[in-house]
Amino acid sequence: MRVSPIATRLVALLLAAALISGCAGRSATDEQDEFEGVAEQQLYDEARDALEGGRYTTAITRLEAIDTRYPFGRHAEQAQLELIYAYYQTQDWEAARAAASRFIRLHPTHPQADYALYMRGLASWQAGRFSLERLRLIDISKRDLGASRDAYNDFRELVSRYPASEYAPDAEQRIVYLRNVLARHELHVADFYLRKGAYLAAVERGRWVIENYPEAEATRDALAVMVEGYLGLDMRDRAREVLQVLIENDPGNERLRGRTFQPQHVRAQSLSA
Repeated sequence: MRVSPIATRLVALLLAAALISGCAGRSATDEQDEFEGVAEQQLYDEARDALEGGRYTTAITRLEAIDTRYPFGRHAEQAQLELIYAYYQTQDWEAARAAASRFIRLHPTHPQADYALYMRGLASWQAGRFSLERLRLIDISKRDLGASRDAYNDFRELVSRYPASEYAPDAEQRIVYLRNVLARHELHVADFYLRKGAYLAAVERGRWVIENYPEAEATRDALAVMVEGYLGLDMRDRAREVLQVLIENDPGNERLRGRTFQPQHVRAQSLSA
């Protein structure tokens, strides 16, 4: 019987697919069986050795194996903590945050829960950094600050829940920096509203900065934003009230000429207190 060329090609394709499937299956099985039968202590010793040697990817595979195979084992909790650190060292900020959040959720009263919270904040801190930030070649406050806002909230939670933590002093310093960055970011938004004529939105944004970041340096400029926003709304009495507060708190503000306010974006006459 003569076999058609089409049938021959079909059989060849099916055989090839079967071979590929078999290879993939063996690969997945081999990967699953890599730590089959390996004792928890051996996995942990190998993970510790890898961590101390800076081989963080190797450490992660062992620590993940402990987490999967021995979730209630002797080294389970410590492995979860060290996974946070290993993910951080490989700059996998999302994985580090997820591992920290999971540890905090599973072990809220653990003696090192403060460490997990600190590392979660630190991962967000790093995720929000920009390569030119240290050189002051960019203004980070003009960028998307979602990760930095997460870091700010985590560090504040750490200081609030664990004031005596050894990580609290560093967290407090980072809070000061992030508070100023986040406040400046809000003022960039308020400035945009002023330029677009959305004066009420600008006033509300300035008020929000003062209420939520009262210790930030940017609160003084927030007062200036509110003065200008009220001028745009033709609410000169309210503008004069805020101007008085601005003069008392920041007499050297760049919008002031003595006791007279010079609007930057609003088409309105200058205002004197």
